[in-house]
Amino acid sequence: MNDKTKYALGKCNCETVSFEILCPISEIYICHCSICRAYSGSSNFAVVVIPKEQFNWTSGKSNIHTWRKPGHDWESHFCLTCGSSLPGKNDETRIFVPAGLIYRGGENLKVTQHVCKDSKASWEDIPEV
Repeated sequence: MNDKTKYALGKCNCETVSFEILCPISEIYICHCSICRAYSGSSNFAVVVIPKEQFNWTSGKSNIHTWRKPGHDWESHFCLTCGSSLPGKNDETRIFVPAGLIYRGGENLKVTQHVCKDSKASWEDIPEV
């Protein structure tokens, strides 16, 4: 990328919401829990986890909606226009970024860890990493 401080760029499906990642990224974590399966509508949810100070929204922040699952500390973040899953709080110091949103700078990404394998869908086979 031209600007050396931006290691990766991402955007939602309608391109209203966009962001930049300001640190190198290489690891994808795949979560197989029931909450992530419902959130993604698939067998898992693939994310990159980065320090929150290494992340900036670049457009569309007012188009981000948050929903908190009742009785849980889990939140979903999504674009109000297209419904794309968006980055959100992983813990107090880190943010998760859905890997599928990264359109530039993700050339070296590789799945390095599968988490919550004990609650995977009965129909899913998880490959060895």
